[in-house]
Amino acid sequence: MRFSLGLLMVLAFGGLASAIEASITIERLLGDGWEIAGYAGNLDVRTSLILFRKKDVKHLVQCSTLYDVTRSQRVVVNCYELR
Repeated sequence: MRFSLGLLMVLAFGGLASAIEASITIERLLGDGWEIAGYAGNLDVRTSLILFRKKDVKHLVQCSTLYDVTRSQRVVVNCYELR
């Protein structure tokens, strides 16, 4: 029982580590030749969505950004692929 629980934890942490390594950033997208296909802002100017496209890739990438002065990390960016 302990062995299977330990193996499960190792596999879960390994998946988490690979997800952290492969995180998508706006800087990396722009550096790799992606272009902005769309932008949607909010009235309170704290959140926005940016849609990226690349000619030779069939999927899009969307990044949501949040600016919050009450957090220690004021800018939070989350990018993910839309397939």
